[in-house]
Amino acid sequence: MRKKITVIGSGHVGATTACRIAEKELGDVVLLDIIEGIPQGIGLDLYQSAPVEGFDSQVKGTNNYADTKNSDLAVITAGL
Repeated sequence: MRKKITVIGSGHVGATTACRIAEKELGDVVLLDIIEGIPQGIGLDLYQSAPVEGFDSQVKGTNNYADTKNSDLAVITAGL
């Protein structure tokens, strides 16, 4: 079973962190932010780049902390 990694904050640092985690297939990524639509859009962009970049990690953007349940690792990049 693949690891679940949460990245809290979907600004430049969070999005880049999520991208690198997915590209290296370290685990499936949950990208969390408080701003509606931002993590969902970034998550979708990253997920849709998978066939081109050659990785199969799942990337999900969310505003709901419940989606981070049972994460194996949490990376906090949010500044606020």
